[in-house]
Amino acid sequence: MKIAVLKEPDPEEGRVAITPETAKRFIGLGATVFVEAGAGLRSLILDFDYTMVGAVMAETTADTVRDADVVLTVRRPSPDVLSQLKKGALAIAMMDPYGDDAAIKAMADTGVTAFAMEFMPRITRAQVMDVLSSQANLAGYQAVIDASFEYGRAIPMMMTAAGTVPAARVFVMGAGVAGLQAIATARRLGAVVTATDVRPAAKEQVESLGAKFVAVEDEEFKQAETAAGYAKPMSAAYQAKQAALVAEHIKKQDIVITTALIPGRPAPRLVSADMVKSMKPGSVLIDLAVERGGNVEGARLGEVVTTPEGIRIVGHKNVPGRIAATASQLYAKNLFAFVETLIDKKEKVLAVNWDDELVKATALTREGAVIHPAFLN
Repeated sequence: MKIAVLKEPDPEEGRVAITPETAKRFIGLGATVFVEAGAGLRSLILDFDYTMVGAVMAETTADTVRDADVVLTVRRPSPDVLSQLKKGALAIAMMDPYGDDAAIKAMADTGVTAFAMEFMPRITRAQVMDVLSSQANLAGYQAVIDASFEYGRAIPMMMTAAGTVPAARVFVMGAGVAGLQAIATARRLGAVVTATDVRPAAKEQVESLGAKFVAVEDEEFKQAETAAGYAKPMSAAYQAKQAALVAEHIKKQDIVITTALIPGRPAPRLVSADMVKSMKPGSVLIDLAVERGGNVEGARLGEVVTTPEGIRIVGHKNVPGRIAATASQLYAKNLFAFVETLIDKKEKVLAVNWDDELVKATALTREGAVIHPAFLN
């Protein structure tokens, strides 16, 4: 049983799919682990660290994946990599499949069995495998760090002999995993924090972290959550009422962090250009949804935009990857926990149980076909 781990080709992707700790655990399950040279460098992991636990370093991608039974990556493997895999090999990664049906079909055509980690069901058994949560948690933390850097002022209230420095006002839009961590981090730094979300359950969570909840709490609001815990799309009427409330609130804020995403859809627009203009000079907006079109009007992917009014709109790519060492540590554990369920520990061979709910939820392709229900016509 050969497990191959590749160096991410995107120079802006610093994460890696395996750490020495998880490599050692895979070897303990009977696997031979091949890691492409330099795969961990951007996550502060040396090739030597892998060899010390028994992994084999390979100089090229071709050498790494040759005859591999399982290939682990952070991002979806490139067509060139997929073409080098043997039929039936398992490719496991964050596949980012929405809106790219052609790429998923091409993946199926190679005969690779692909699993999308972001489709992991949110059930108790799978919590340790939940890559969306582990990476969103870090994105929420890093959003506050990035905001404090761009803000250029102190965050906490400071009472000094030279006068009192007021605490920064931070508004978090979207109280999912990323939003809750942003709230907690901003509170730790001493900010006055408010937050909003369309899900009723979020109110108690926000308040438990010491932040004030801001929302139009009508009947639609009370029904605005799916059985899986995700936000439902809201009506135009509700959005108008919420936007009016948020517009008044944003005027008084120093930092706004937006985190709202709906699976399989473009990010909802939460902050209009007029709302941005209403903020004070020097204010900062961090858009964590910029890779899905953005919550903030004027946000640009991979850029920090300064408006004529002196307000900064931050649209960093791949925010978890900005703290790659920590992100890799968590992502690698997510992967190990899932792959472990695909291995017969007694025989030390791959043994995928196609009736397992985790496998059903995450399998994208098998035997030349796209099999995930979300991509079947």
